[in-house]
Amino acid sequence: MTISRETKTMTIDTFTSGRPAGDGRSAEAPATAGTSRDRACCVPRVGGAGRAPRLPADTAVKRGVDRFLPRWGWPAVAYFAAVAGLFGLAQHLPAPAYLAVDAAAFAAGGIWCALNFWRSRQAHCLLTGPGWLLLALFAAAEAGIGHSLISGDEQLVFLVILAIGLGFEAIWYLAASNAGRSGTRPRGRTARSGWR
Repeated sequence: MTISRETKTMTIDTFTSGRPAGDGRSAEAPATAGTSRDRACCVPRVGGAGRAPRLPADTAVKRGVDRFLPRWGWPAVAYFAAVAGLFGLAQHLPAPAYLAVDAAAFAAGGIWCALNFWRSRQAHCLLTGPGWLLLALFAAAEAGIGHSLISGDEQLVFLVILAIGLGFEAIWYLAASNAGRSGTRPRGRTARSGWR
């Protein structure tokens, strides 16, 4: 993979066997410590606007997820339109049915974000993936008992989880940007030096 253009997507650095996961160019190339204009906290910024680098696809499962999970273009638009369509459909259904449709939409969004975090480490997906999957389980349980326990506000909770995830990513981005501008490395454990 060639790194060509800078973006502003924030990703979370991962550590495997005591060292950073890599610079996105190859599975063997370790990332360097610190940040710069071309790096987002230890993971390089690559591709087009908003695209996070994928981690190396070193297993058949990871390659399968990369083929299945559309990240950009019309397939991604179609996926999100289907989720939005499920939200619209749920508005016209009676109590147990709309909760089941909402649960399907929440599960679709949660699966997307959980897989995206596993493969790309986008910061907001750390919260939205598990949050939406838990909300899907909650809505499915509500469908099982036949009524909403939160007065039909499940879709609002979905949007609140999204806002919290995007707020987390914005704070993560600002913290990493400020650390890069000051020329200091973030405190804590580093791969080479242990705790500082």
